[in-house]
Amino acid sequence: MTDYAYINNIRLLAGVDEVGRGPLAGPVVAAAVMLDSRKVITGLKDSKKLSHKKRQSMSDEIKAKAFAWALGRAEVEEIDELNILHASLLAMKRAIEALQEIPEMVAVDGQYTPDVSYKKIAIIKGDSLIPAISAASIIAKVSRDNEMINFEQVYPGYGFSSHKGYPTKQHIAALKQLGITKIHRRSFGPVAKYIV
Repeated sequence: MTDYAYINNIRLLAGVDEVGRGPLAGPVVAAAVMLDSRKVITGLKDSKKLSHKKRQSMSDEIKAKAFAWALGRAEVEEIDELNILHASLLAMKRAIEALQEIPEMVAVDGQYTPDVSYKKIAIIKGDSLIPAISAASIIAKVSRDNEMINFEQVYPGYGFSSHKGYPTKQHIAALKQLGITKIHRRSFGPVAKYIV
């Protein structure tokens, strides 16, 4: 059985999570966060369980108080070339390698770990069990959501600011009516059918 208390007590623990595996458009964004035990951040939990406003304020607090944090990403072209799982692992690897400090251990949300030379562990539902992973999920989600909101101006009519690229009815209807954009993932079934 995994000893979560032991993992949470590792001083230089990097929590890692990614956001954006399910959308039909946009990059997959990962974050790596090393929390500072002397600077308490209350209310850390899975980013999906926080309101948009709360996530924004918590993201700012995490960046201000963390011992170290970094973002990594994989672009749409890489997602189409590698597949979404491998692109997600690549984004995580980039986030870990961008950290300004060296972690003793890397704890990753999910079943798989990226190819890094550090001691590492994959933890299913890690964003609910390991505060450093929760923090990573929050800053990754805020970063990706803000990027998708900005795409609303670049590609009007798709509703990116509301669905963030996920396959909602509105998004599918827009694909049907307007076709695909440069930020759509061509390897995803609902997009592939509209490739001309």
